[in-house]
Amino acid sequence: MTNASKSKIFRRVGPVQALLFAGGVAGLLCAAVLGSATSAAEEPRRVPAARHDVAQAEGVQTAIFAGGCFWGVQGVFQHVKGVTNATSGYAGGAAETASYEMTETGTTGHAEAVKVTFDPRLITYGKLLQIFFSAAHDPTEIDRQGADVGTQYRSAIFPVNKEQATVAAEYIEQLDRGGVFANRIATKIETGKQFYDAEAYHQDFMFNNPTHPYIIAAEEPRVQALGSLFPEVFAVKPVLVADTRG
Repeated sequence: MTNASKSKIFRRVGPVQALLFAGGVAGLLCAAVLGSATSAAEEPRRVPAARHDVAQAEGVQTAIFAGGCFWGVQGVFQHVKGVTNATSGYAGGAAETASYEMTETGTTGHAEAVKVTFDPRLITYGKLLQIFFSAAHDPTEIDRQGADVGTQYRSAIFPVNKEQATVAAEYIEQLDRGGVFANRIATKIETGKQFYDAEAYHQDFMFNNPTHPYIIAAEEPRVQALGSLFPEVFAVKPVLVADTRG
């Protein structure tokens, strides 16, 4: 990993956590630090399934989600049966600002996002939405996820067609009307936006860096929640970007 990459990872976890990581302090201590910033967050729970779903289509389909740090969102969907790939990237802004350096300024309109490709014969768009709202992130936080703060960490869905947009909007209304969460869902549906792949060192980050303090404290619990809440679709072996690209 390059020095530039390391500096970006340090900025990810903030100055305090970066010092802990640089000094080799155990991930449990980092978890305590992060925990103080997320104590009011909604706990993962299996929310009701969507009443409406996208009609099954032929061939591999695509869904795009943003829910905080893309390392964890990617990690969750990589462990879902029927997902054929999950790529970290940026969505919501322009092509010329689709980079980590620029997105982290919070001024580009981009959110850290994950493009999920899936086999609709094995997993539906509605099921992916259920997982997204249950285990992948806290959909009630506004422009943040835990200790990660800024519009680049917002909760958003980037539908690739009108049917996805309709199903996602109806699902958010369903969950809000049902009072599933203590606060209203903050997730925005952003149509007509392009997805841009993130830099190579961000791909498969959880798999490649399992002992990173930020992964242990903030991201691995998402995957654990997936396995606990959705054992019927949990794949022990993740599908990796590196494998799909040969």
